[in-house]
Amino acid sequence: MEPVRLGIVGCGVIGTRHLQTATDVPETEVVAIADVREDVAHAAAARFGVSRVYNDAEALFADPAVEGVILALPAFARTDLALRAFAHGKHVLTEKPVARNAGEVQQMIAARGELVAGCCSARYRFLASSEAVASFLASGALGEIRTVRCRAIKSIGVPPQAPPPNWRLSKELNGGGILVNWGSYDLDYLFGVTGWSLVPETVLAQTWTIAPEFASYVTPNSDAETHVAALIQCAGGVTFTYERGEYMAAAQDEAWEITGTRGTLHLPMVPSKGKAIVHDEATSTGVVSHTIWSGAEDFGMTHTGLEPDFARAIREHRQPRTSLEQALLVQRVTDAIYASAAQGRAVSVE
Repeated sequence: MEPVRLGIVGCGVIGTRHLQTATDVPETEVVAIADVREDVAHAAAARFGVSRVYNDAEALFADPAVEGVILALPAFARTDLALRAFAHGKHVLTEKPVARNAGEVQQMIAARGELVAGCCSARYRFLASSEAVASFLASGALGEIRTVRCRAIKSIGVPPQAPPPNWRLSKELNGGGILVNWGSYDLDYLFGVTGWSLVPETVLAQTWTIAPEFASYVTPNSDAETHVAALIQCAGGVTFTYERGEYMAAAQDEAWEITGTRGTLHLPMVPSKGKAIVHDEATSTGVVSHTIWSGAEDFGMTHTGLEPDFARAIREHRQPRTSLEQALLVQRVTDAIYASAAQGRAVSVE
């Protein structure tokens, strides 16, 4: 296929990742970049051999050489930029979280028209292990799904040499904290591998900011959560329990699992050298465990699928692995978690 000509807005850490991948794969060609920091933009252009450099995203959107854009900057700026890109007839791939609230996602859907648009929350579903999980679940081997569970806890460590970026734990700039930073991946992964068949209806949740003892670990005035726990009730009686935390006074723990009437699947989302997907199967003689997939994966692999999928979606006139409609479902659950935590009661998912 003819490479899709991309423009990338934002040349920070994640923007550089997009630049590297989009330069390396045959499906895409980076023809323009933009960043308000002129020195950063020109340094990135020199490193990756990009000839068009802009200090204003609007100028990049107006460039007729650009077919699609990747928005690699904090959430507070992305919705407006996506709307402006659509107005220029550009396809859009936006970083995660897709937006700060469901209303912003709905604005993007309304403005997209016939263009292609998606969200980067699908990163972990491009892994070979995830493809194996999706295929296994689609076979019906677990029977009727009853529970979905995710508990991912990162222990407190030594104080960081430098606090994280000020937007990372800012409700205004990022839409939230750990729930949008990592929960967007968790929810996309679990909804995605189950074929987007789960229909969330009610949420009961609680969030917590960083413990006072560890306040020096984060940027001053951080107001977003570092710990979230939620019970998500889905149609058909499926129950989804979710917990994510960082800077935690707890041992490291990572577990993603789905239990059905005929078995349980243990499906670790994050890469590791000895990763295994294990099926606990109910038999006439008891529960027997089978490894349905094993192999070595690393985090670099999570950055190689988005750009080719976005490019192929443009050429094939379809939506990417996570469309705006699917990202809207993730955002609606996210909004319900925040609403429940704020109100101290269960709330309905919009």
